Amino acid sequence: MTPFITDTSFDSRLRSAISAAWAVFARKVGSTLIPINKEASMQLQYAYVLKQLLPLAVQYPDESAELELEPGVRMAAGSNNIDLLVHGTSSAGVTKIAVEMKCYRKLAASGGTRGAHDIFMKDVYEDLQILEQYVTQGIASRGVALVMNDLERFVNPTVKFGKCWTYDTSQGHTFEGGHFTVPIGGKPVSIELARSYTFNWEKFGQFWFCELEGTVVQPIIPPDLSRQAAPVR
Repeated sequence: MTPFITDTSFDSRLRSAISAAWAVFARKVGSTLIPINKEASMQLQYAYVLKQLLPLAVQYPDESAELELEPGVRMAAGSNNIDLLVHGTSSAGVTKIAVEMKCYRKLAASGGTRGAHDIFMKDVYEDLQILEQYVTQGIASRGVALVMNDLERFVNPTVKFGKCWTYDTSQGHTFEGGHFTVPIGGKPVSIELARSYTFNWEKFGQFWFCELEGTVVQPIIPPDLSRQAAPVR
């Protein structure tokens, strides 16, 4: 059984429904049942799949779940729009899960070849930063990034050459938190992440799909040398 059906926690069921919808979406896109030509269609089509699954995560009379597209929120640095916001209520309280989405196609919606590979990589990390800010500022309980692309070198590069690889998106890469200042596209960058992220991609058809949610970085505690036993003489 999938967790969004069996989990006793409503919060966990809602979070698992997001993953289940992403798995369904990825397979449908990979098999060409769902056409995606840019980020806007990605958001709309994924939201449609998720909206079908959310009612299945509601199992008790006190539970309810809603899905909002592009809700506006006020943040410390100004206003912003969340790509998708899952809003759940139950006797345990309110749950809000923010979802940010990124899509890269080798061909633009107009049919021309798309560039800006480095900007896409940097933008993925910017999404992770804004998701962390939603959580720390109390706008959301959790934040999830959903990323898809059809350019394999984002996932399996033959070499990692150039400053764009500061914003590493390759398979298995783990980022343990820190501050990015490497400029991309001639514009200054300041991205600070407090959580750890690992890129685990799955391929369906011609597309790669990745789901990211930060985990708390555990501090490294040095050994207490004063408690070590004295050497035997």
